[in-house]
Amino acid sequence: MGDLELLLPGQAEVLVRGLRNFPVREMGSGGWNQQHENLEKLNMQAILDATASQGEPIQELLVTHRKIPTLVEELIAVEMWKQKVFPVLCRLEDFKPPNTFPIYMVVHHEASVINLLETVFFHKEVCESAEDTILDLVDYCHRKLTLLVARSSRNGHPEEEWPQDSTPMQELQKQAELMEFEIALKALSVLRYITDCVDSLSLSTLSRMLSTHNLPCLLVELLEHSVWSRREGGKLQRFEGGRWQTVAPSEQQKLSKLDGQVWIALYNLLLSPEARARYCLTSFAKGQLLKLRAFLTDTLLDQLPSLTDLQNFLAHLALAETQTPKKDLVLEQIPEIWERLEQENRGKWQAIAKHQLRHVFSPSEQDLRMQARRWAETYRLDVLEAVAPERPHCAYCNAEASKRCSRCQNEWYCCRECQVKHWEKHGKACVLTAQGDKAK
Repeated sequence: MGDLELLLPGQAEVLVRGLRNFPVREMGSGGWNQQHENLEKLNMQAILDATASQGEPIQELLVTHRKIPTLVEELIAVEMWKQKVFPVLCRLEDFKPPNTFPIYMVVHHEASVINLLETVFFHKEVCESAEDTILDLVDYCHRKLTLLVARSSRNGHPEEEWPQDSTPMQELQKQAELMEFEIALKALSVLRYITDCVDSLSLSTLSRMLSTHNLPCLLVELLEHSVWSRREGGKLQRFEGGRWQTVAPSEQQKLSKLDGQVWIALYNLLLSPEARARYCLTSFAKGQLLKLRAFLTDTLLDQLPSLTDLQNFLAHLALAETQTPKKDLVLEQIPEIWERLEQENRGKWQAIAKHQLRHVFSPSEQDLRMQARRWAETYRLDVLEAVAPERPHCAYCNAEASKRCSRCQNEWYCCRECQVKHWEKHGKACVLTAQGDKAK
């Protein structure tokens, strides 16, 4: 894998330098699509670099050219599009696109950006290069984690099996719902990487995390409900690699990656001197945090020995009186991206949806063929297989697959029967992609 390269260093720098923010109205346009493709290439190259342990030039380029704030704004802009414009498109009775893939690319854009941020935020210099937008990113992560907690209160998990008679737009909505779950889990990882830098964060950011959002208590709730785990047919399943996987009995005591991210974030927020000096340990916070003692088993401590310090902190907290740390008078910054975008587009969501319906999401057959060719060039099969976390799964039943669609080479199936059943949904995109390949 170390020899596999999607972008040459010079090409990567050109793509990074060209990153910019688009107005919400222009999402899905030609220029926006080109940047989405560039982001996907940077995303895949960053994963290849990290996996091969050969240095991470994408992360260095993003920092050098100060593009992390650009990515944060792009992330929040597409989040707003999904909340404000996408529902309007889904409600339009006269909007029945023959192919929903152009809309899917916009829906998927949020996942692409958060995935790239998750890959590069492991490095502390990336967090520092976010500058003032770190406040906006903290708010974004808080919104996503709140959605996870809300999902757990409904005892709900994203559906993976959908009615076969749903319309293309209904299916797209369901795909977006499942994608939202995965995005939230990636936001959890990004938040944990931000907490790694807690000693160098601004006072405004610390206040936002500890006072405004009370992230320690939110993380306790996540641990309590563990929304990435469930019981199906008496078997424990965990959401890993983009799907629910059954955990073997011998692996059930093993700490999952997501549980580990929560514990490390809690450790950083509760034991860092800077954070401890500013966290208000109210009676509510004390009650919530003491719930952690039930989870700190010997098995967990063997896997994360540093949590012994957290265990000692909780033992001291149980005996201590709740105190409110002295609040200093501080001029605090506030996140501004969401507010600014909402002000710029307030009252225009219906108009934006109708504009995109006519000019963006109703392409001609020729436009679709040209776009399919570009998708095929972007999503190179050798690279996709290299960055894939595991073996492919059937597009119809989600079983492990060994057969690929012979026409487009993009979808996988476990058997001929599943391929035939899935053809009604897959056929249009398949034909377009195959035509795009022939046109190259």
